[in-house]
Amino acid sequence: MLMLAVTVLQAIPQEPSDSDRLDMAIDYFNSGKYHEALLILEKLDQAYQLNPRLRAYMGVCYYYEWLYEEACRYLDDAIPHLDIFAPHERSVYYYTDAESHFQLQQYAEAIPYYEKALTVCFENEKGDIYYRLGFCYMFAENWEKAHLHFKSALDNYLQYRNHADMNARITQTAHVMKGCEEHLREHAVSDSIMTANAVSDSIMTASTVSDSISNGGKIRVNIVRDTISNKVVEGVNIDDIYRQKTEVQE
Repeated sequence: MLMLAVTVLQAIPQEPSDSDRLDMAIDYFNSGKYHEALLILEKLDQAYQLNPRLRAYMGVCYYYEWLYEEACRYLDDAIPHLDIFAPHERSVYYYTDAESHFQLQQYAEAIPYYEKALTVCFENEKGDIYYRLGFCYMFAENWEKAHLHFKSALDNYLQYRNHADMNARITQTAHVMKGCEEHLREHAVSDSIMTANAVSDSIMTASTVSDSISNGGKIRVNIVRDTISNKVVEGVNIDDIYRQKTEVQE
């Protein structure tokens, strides 16, 4: 009877402890099984309020689940507390947070996190970040900064990733860079015209005052000025923009 009781007890599966569940979640995360990791981490976070690093893990998991608002919420909150960790680990958090804001079309919010990622990522990873920054500034119609970042992206691609599977990206980067150059030229012409008009206005004003005085103040001068309409950036379908999912490594 004693042997039977021991056998029965051994057959009953033991419920894993929360510590065991956390180990499982980390193993899932490091294996790229983000959905499975997230299911466990969500429950543990509700029970214990996990530390910033583990909440950053959750943010990365939400990013891979396409839940960008949740990714931003967790990563924005965790990132200020992660300075003690290795540079490349932090680059993953910065990049996924920036990408999440980008996918939500929150370009101004994305820029600081892309810039943080640039300071700690590997050299051959910078091209994709410059590329994204180029679009952030392009959507804000800051053509000079957009052109600068697209050029940096192109230079990085040609130096570190100039192979067949990057041909489309390299071609697209060169194309949008030229588009920025065209806008810069148009703005230069516009500024030149505005300067010329300002000078013309000054001369016309002086002439008008003189004529008005000589004719009892009754002369009215109508100035018709040519203008260049502001160009509106054509909408860019986010789904058509290359999405580079960052690999998370230990």
